[in-house]
Amino acid sequence: MLIGITNDHRGVKVKNFLTEYLTLLGYNVIDYGTDSEEPVDFPDYAKKLGIAIQNKEVNLGIAICGTGIGMSIALNKMKGIYCAKVSTVSEATLSKAHNDANVIAISEEMDKELIKEVIKTFIETPFTNIDRYKNRNDKIKEIENNV
Repeated sequence: MLIGITNDHRGVKVKNFLTEYLTLLGYNVIDYGTDSEEPVDFPDYAKKLGIAIQNKEVNLGIAICGTGIGMSIALNKMKGIYCAKVSTVSEATLSKAHNDANVIAISEEMDKELIKEVIKTFIETPFTNIDRYKNRNDKIKEIENNV
């Protein structure tokens, strides 16, 4: 599985930590973020990851910024990108199982052990494919296509 990862200046350390962790788990990680702690504009890096997902260069994405909120807002403006801003293992599970999210956004301020658990859960949780969730996700796609 190919996982894209992106970050702004505040997420550099977490990106490096996660890239090493995911590689140890056997995942291939493609980096779309900055390597500098000099201030950058997070939407530029969110867009790089979003385009990679749209072009099927990666299967899933991870976005890291100060809070995760900015990245999630930017990514959710892109067609076909379904980004969940996640802070707990339960949210990671439900974002995939119910909402079929293809990107997770996290805060660089989260505890590293929690980050590992949240990210592993997000990657490994399948979409449940239950009709009520498929119908709800189809309604989201309808809004995306008609607004």
